[in-house]
Amino acid sequence: MIIDNVKVYTESGEFILGGIITQGDTITAVYSEREKEVTFEKMNMTADSSVQKEKLTENVIDGKGAYAIPGLIDLHFHGCMGDDFCDGDKEAIRRIAEYEASVGVTAIAPATMTLPVEELESILKTAAEYKKECENINQIETKNDKKRADFVGINMEGPFISPIKKGAQDERNIIPCNEEIAQRFLDASDHLVKFLGIAPEESANAASFIKNMKDKVNISLAHTNASYETAKEALEAGANHVVHLFNAMTGFTHREPGVVGAASDNERAMSEIICDGVHIHPSMIRAAFKMMGAERMIFISDSMRATGMPDGQYTLGGLDVKVTGNRATLVSDGALAGSVTNLADCMRTAVTQMGIPLETAVACATKNPAISLGIYEERGSISIGKKADILLLDQNLTLKKVIKSGR
Repeated sequence: MIIDNVKVYTESGEFILGGIITQGDTITAVYSEREKEVTFEKMNMTADSSVQKEKLTENVIDGKGAYAIPGLIDLHFHGCMGDDFCDGDKEAIRRIAEYEASVGVTAIAPATMTLPVEELESILKTAAEYKKECENINQIETKNDKKRADFVGINMEGPFISPIKKGAQDERNIIPCNEEIAQRFLDASDHLVKFLGIAPEESANAASFIKNMKDKVNISLAHTNASYETAKEALEAGANHVVHLFNAMTGFTHREPGVVGAASDNERAMSEIICDGVHIHPSMIRAAFKMMGAERMIFISDSMRATGMPDGQYTLGGLDVKVTGNRATLVSDGALAGSVTNLADCMRTAVTQMGIPLETAVACATKNPAISLGIYEERGSISIGKKADILLLDQNLTLKKVIKSGR
């Protein structure tokens, strides 16, 4: 496939007018307009046969000046279109993956809620089975199959969190950090769990827990009431990720900077942030970028099952949620209960309503989550040898085409 006449988002974080060449599910060339002729000559010279040359050129897309960016990667969301990852149903995961691909999210790491340990183990085992089945299906995939986002990990938001900052998590299922239980989660998921959230102030053994687990899984600070000092200690012990910055954590003030201040001071810590226009004021989004640096910010959607669905009443982690417009709140106390906005819309909102440059926003939805997940060598940028997951956006950042695995 040749995708020509597009503004290609390069690995250096800039847009260049040019094109992309793919073979199978892999990117084989990226060229600027001035390199086009030479690239095509090389392509013809390296083609093994006239049949291969014909295959390369039979599918040419004229991008008409569209932006070409990598497929988006959402490493923290719960569901969409009436389904939730924690339903523990392989068909639900499939439907979720199909919806996400349709809106430009080509790789997913869905999040768990705070549920009983045995139920979480069952959910994780189901996810591992789904992943294995997908690997077999990909070998016989046809042009008529619906595109699906690749399942690249799991983000465990609970159960080792704070009841004070539980948000939309069920307090009855919260427990202190426990290495044995954490290992059970990793084993049940066949090590698909990539992030394990904790509230360090809730466990006397938090530092040792982090030190003993950090080489097996990314430890994140999640739903935590930790002070600056406690969060700082956790990050220095080896935690390296912060779940939805500003939300469900200690407030950020000039005398008590809390988790936000500790994350800002730690140059290894990556921070998720929700740019749906509901969770955080645009001014604080811009402030976070200035404090953390764009290279440490990760856009997430935190979307729940009502995403893509009409207003009404839904559930999240067994709790009742009311959805009105783009706001989801617990029926019980009005607390925010995830979002109803997909990652593509969050990225667009960050650019059009929050003053984040497009080049920066794209990195926060592609490169940065790929780095955090440990999959940047295979996806997250438009680079030779990487997965051919490419989106075409018009000048209003409206999605025009999804190219998934080169098709």
